[in-house]
Amino acid sequence: MRVARSFTLWCVAVVALALVVVVLNPRPVGDGARIAHLESLVRCPSCEDLSVAQSTATAALAVRAEIAARVRAGQSDNQILTSLERVYGTSILLRPPTSGLGVVLWLGPLLLVVALVVGALRLARRR
Repeated sequence: MRVARSFTLWCVAVVALALVVVVLNPRPVGDGARIAHLESLVRCPSCEDLSVAQSTATAALAVRAEIAARVRAGQSDNQILTSLERVYGTSILLRPPTSGLGVVLWLGPLLLVVALVVGALRLARRR
């Protein structure tokens, strides 16, 4: 019984170690996957609410080409997105920034939900 318990603990430890290694060392992402991911984050400059990956507009094709060129030049994702923001403005990103005024856009809905819950609890206590 004691040997079986020890063997089970060793097996669990080996599996846990293998999972940690896999999670902490993900496979490197290829250029094609990086380009597709970046294209899905960037809004088409001439379309409404479409990413450059979804759009076939001339402006979207130009942005796609720029993203691909920058990825092949070895720039990081953050450098690419920052350079696109400089050229096209902050509205080029489909997700608002998480700093500055963008914080309001991220925290606004959360604060609204908290306010509604607090209001509902106060109303329930009064009754």
